[in-house]
Amino acid sequence: MSASDLIANLEKLGDEFLQLIQPLGDEQTIRAAQAQFLGKKGKVSEVMRELSKLAPADRPLVGAAVNKVKQTIEERVTERLGELASAAARADLARVVDVTLPPHPAPAGHLHLLTQVRLEAVQIFSELGFVVADGPQIETDWHTFEALAIPKEHPARDMQDTFYVSDEIVLRTHTSPVQVRTMQLTPPPIRIVAPGVVYRRDDDPTHSPMFTQIEGLAVDVDISFADLKGVLLHFVKRFFARDLAIRLRPSYFPFVEPGAEVDMQCSFCMGAAPAVASCRVCKGTGFVEIGGCGMVDPEVFAHVKIDAEKYTGFAFGMGLERMAMLRHGVNDIKFYYEGDVRFLEQF
Repeated sequence: MSASDLIANLEKLGDEFLQLIQPLGDEQTIRAAQAQFLGKKGKVSEVMRELSKLAPADRPLVGAAVNKVKQTIEERVTERLGELASAAARADLARVVDVTLPPHPAPAGHLHLLTQVRLEAVQIFSELGFVVADGPQIETDWHTFEALAIPKEHPARDMQDTFYVSDEIVLRTHTSPVQVRTMQLTPPPIRIVAPGVVYRRDDDPTHSPMFTQIEGLAVDVDISFADLKGVLLHFVKRFFARDLAIRLRPSYFPFVEPGAEVDMQCSFCMGAAPAVASCRVCKGTGFVEIGGCGMVDPEVFAHVKIDAEKYTGFAFGMGLERMAMLRHGVNDIKFYYEGDVRFLEQF
């Protein structure tokens, strides 16, 4: 085939495309028509394969014709898509809208489950006269450890798995620094709860590197271990809305003496046979651990300049994620932080 024949075929293909595209009314069919002519196996590509059979002197002429028809097709595609977009915009403007019609109802949002639990816990403790205290999440080593009778060489520091910003600055591993700051600034009587985010190097289905604690502190004349037990029992019964028992098991915490682990009666099996034997929550014991507590160590009082001969106090702490897991049957702590609406809208 001669160069003139190829050029004539290319011009014919250009006219054919212009006729083909005119009635097409959506982008998908227009793009399909474009590929039919300019694709790897398109009609223009078939003509280009004949270039190698031409004399070298004729090839530039045919190449120019190819570029011209490609440009014509691409310009017409752009032009036609613009026409369709303009027509759609005009139709949208011409659409009659009754502005007096009521809007579609928007789904109502709600507080995150952890926020709900935190506010409820604060409300329960406020019934006993506790007020909320707050403090920084980036803390000094002194407020986080040393003021709580945990010096740098103390093995209890290994229990905390601390994130260090520098040698003297840490991400707080508990909200106990809030207790220290409160005792430094406020003379007894003191009765506070300190809810807040804390950080530890821990990550499994029941632990997270970031989680929420609520700690409590009471300092006054004649504060006793019985007062501590009464506060915790009141909280458990109110939070779970059931007449649950608690037990205090002797345990070690550097900043309290004596110290205890707090267990509550399992809210799923109630510790009663035969359900307790197969309970996955309490593992057949009838009780689940919810936190730690104890009487404030006189060494802590010495750091904050409170007279341990005159005053006594108790402190306690628990994880709010764990309390929510026990009340609502959540089996993985990561559900709280993934932002999955299917989980969050259940609460």
